[in-house]
Amino acid sequence: MPWCVKKCPYCDFNSHTVPDGALSDSLEQSYLAALVADFETQVAYAQGREIESVFIGGGTPSLISAAGYEWLFQQLKARLTFTASCEITLEANPGTLEHQPFEDYLAVGINRLSLGVQTFDADHLQRLGRIHSAAHAVSAIENAKLAGFERLNVDLMHGLPEQTLDQALFDLKQAVEAGATHISWYQLTIEPNTVFFRTQPTLPDESTLFDIQSSGEAYLRAQGFIQYEVSAWRKEAPSQHNVNYWQFGDYLAIGAGAHGKVTQADGVYRFQKTRMPKDYLSQTPAAMVQFQQVQADDLPFEFMMNALRLNTGVPQSFYAARTGIHFDTIATQVHHLQQKGLMLDQADTLACTSHGHQFLNTVLESFL
Repeated sequence: MPWCVKKCPYCDFNSHTVPDGALSDSLEQSYLAALVADFETQVAYAQGREIESVFIGGGTPSLISAAGYEWLFQQLKARLTFTASCEITLEANPGTLEHQPFEDYLAVGINRLSLGVQTFDADHLQRLGRIHSAAHAVSAIENAKLAGFERLNVDLMHGLPEQTLDQALFDLKQAVEAGATHISWYQLTIEPNTVFFRTQPTLPDESTLFDIQSSGEAYLRAQGFIQYEVSAWRKEAPSQHNVNYWQFGDYLAIGAGAHGKVTQADGVYRFQKTRMPKDYLSQTPAAMVQFQQVQADDLPFEFMMNALRLNTGVPQSFYAARTGIHFDTIATQVHHLQQKGLMLDQADTLACTSHGHQFLNTVLESFL
């Protein structure tokens, strides 16, 4: 869902300011219909598999009405089977939820929320260009819990412009005390084609960043959160959708700027849809901008770049099953990394040690 009320200065996602300040009923209906037409072109890629998870990202997906999602799910389920336990996550901005009660989203089948809070500090919210306040964020978490959402992720960033250790820990404490069951806690990076890239805000120095990372991780562990991926902490089940990414699974992709990955008899393919909403809507179903095979030489790095983010790694058997390449082709690199203490010395698992996670980029270079 590619629209936002306002584009944030750090954001390099495919998000576009909503026309005329609000999403009209006609635009919502046209876009949802385009999604269904898009989905129909991808049914064959499922190859008989059922849909196990749906992630509705953006942009700001909570700009779409609950009734709109109800219709969309009905249409998608008429074309492919959804598992009984299908995880359906909606990304939501605390500043755009006042018009639609959480209960309505839960009632139409959305069973997991991901709130884009980023920070509870008023000054940092302003500098990040967020449209919500700290009070909005706390209220959104509490109201989602009261509405019956048992699975609630809160997105938080650290390493914000001029952020102190105490401010970063305050953000984590607020999320925990408000009732988050899952926290995605990641460091702000300055990406090209963003306002921050052009203006270059003053970020914390390396020493402060290290203190934030180590102290934040210690706090989350003390609160009973389990780190299962580089930036993912949980008191609930892992995010099924994200784990599929990290395990190098396949996924369909509908919507402007969406990216997908499918495995076919002759190899692994990635594809994407046209980015601009007006272009996506001008041709129904929207054309794929690219449908390209991942070259065999790139598959070891791509697989490991995802799999080694998971603390527990993946079964070794996944490598051959999901790349089509025999494990023996990387056995020497894995053995050397095990000898250096960077990967676990386990015959049936591919995983980094805690030391290896600290030097993940070095580990991944071995597979280039």
